[in-house]
Formats: sequence, structure tokens, C-alpha cells
Amino acid sequence: MSAAGVVKAITPPNIRARKGSTPLVCLTAYTTPVARLVDGHCDIVLVGDSVGMVLHGLPSTLSVTLDMMIMHAKAVRRGMERALLVVDMPFGSYEESLEQAFRNSARLMAETGCAAVKLEGGATIAETIRFLTARGIPVMAHVGLTPQAVNVFGGYRVQGRGEDAERIWRDALAVSEAGAFSVVLEKVPEPLARRITEKIPIPTIGIGASAACDGQILVVDDMLGLFGDFRPKFVKRYVELGEAASAAIEAYACDVKERRFPAAEHVFGDEPKAIKGREAT
Repeated sequence: MSAAGVVKAITPPNIRARKGSTPLVCLTAYTTPVARLVDGHCDIVLVGDSVGMVLHGLPSTLSVTLDMMIMHAKAVRRGMERALLVVDMPFGSYEESLEQAFRNSARLMAETGCAAVKLEGGATIAETIRFLTARGIPVMAHVGLTPQAVNVFGGYRVQGRGEDAERIWRDALAVSEAGAFSVVLEKVPEPLARRITEKIPIPTIGIGASAACDGQILVVDDMLGLFGDFRPKFVKRYVELGEAASAAIEAYACDVKERRFPAAEHVFGDEPKAIKGREAT
């Protein structure tokens, strides 16, 4: 915090400079209340296109739109002061041309106040990363399992095993050389993630990768245990909020059915009374 009491926000160059230093703490957020919870603890807050599956019940991220991303990013921005806000570019919003990528990225930044965008893909989008960064748009890259290519991969399976490791290595190197300030490594074997982290000059952010990465990211709803039936290997649950919420809702339903709620303290009488110096209405 500055001398004037104003929180100094983290920037993409700050993140780039953290290579090999204290690990970067990253989480997703899709709403203002959650943004307020994570902002003080995280270096990066990502509005991921995973919002489509987490909040909208979609079967994949492929039908998430730019308008959806802008809506959620605006909400998250209102709850943040410190962390770097990064927003996913959704499927179909940047692959067609360099001009399309710039136009949509610029709109996303202008309308949400985010400081960077995230693009999925490796060597195939290196030219796009170079084009955007040269025009003032910081880019976080994402290689390994890229959910927007789920149909190409045939599912959400580990990438980079065996001979395929060289492809992931080339992708990580390509996005680094193109100017990305960091790169997410998703669902790649631990030795490969460690090798990439040691060799490329930008921070790596792991999800199902390696503790050797320069940072880690999880979907906040996963680590809070809000989904009882979704337990991927790479997620550590720090609490079971889904179970607690279910029990609370069940207790509420029972109270309503038995007329225990609302009780006398939850309803209003005929005559207003003074409460702590104020008149009740």
C-alpha cells in the first residue's frame, strides 16, 4: 500500500519479474463477492471461460461468448483492488485473424478494466501473441490441455506423454518467445512441467502440472468443494462448502415446513420501536 493509503495493483511486468521467486498464487473468480474474497490473497485472478461450466451449467467452454466474459469480468473487477485481473478470450473470438484477435481483446480490456487476456494454444497462436503484445495488450498463454480444443483431444486427458512431450515443449517455448508474460501449463506430466519451468524465461502457472512451476491456479469452486461429484486428481479441496450449504438449505426447508421460521425475531410488529438510537420502520 502506498503512503496515501492507495493499494498498488499488480501488473503484468510484476508477474514476469516473479520468475523463480515466491510462487504466484492464482484463482478464478466470476462474481463480485468471490473477487473480494480472493483479491487480498492472490497475485492473479482469472475470469476463466470455465464460467460456462461452473455457473451456467454448460457441458464445455465452447459456447461461452465474449459478451458473457465481459459481463463476468465487470463483476469481478468491481470486487478487486490488488491482484492482476486476467480474462480468458473465449473460443472463436481470436482464431480467425490477427485483426479479430486485436479487436476483441481491445474491447474486452476497454469494457472490463482487465490488465491482460489469456489465449489458449501454443505455436499456432504465437503470431497472434506477438501481434497483440506489440499493440499494448499483455497476453497470458495456455498450453498442454487446452479445453477449447477438447474435441481435437477427444476429452480432457493428460497432454505431453511420451513423444507428445516435444510438442508441448515447442508450444511453451513459442509463446514465451512471442512475448507472453506467463503461461499456464494444464494437465501435463510433472517431469515435463518441471523441464519447461526450468528452461523458459517467463513464469509457468501449473494446474495438474508440477509443484516446481512458478505458480499454481485452481478453479475456486473446485478448491472450496462446491461440487460434490467433481473430483479431478489435480484439485485439493480445502473445505467442503457444498456439503455445508446443502445441510443449511435442508435445515431451512425443515424450519419452513414446521413453521419454525420465521420466528418472532424475524417479523415486524404493529408499532415501530427505537433500535439503537434509530426508529424502526
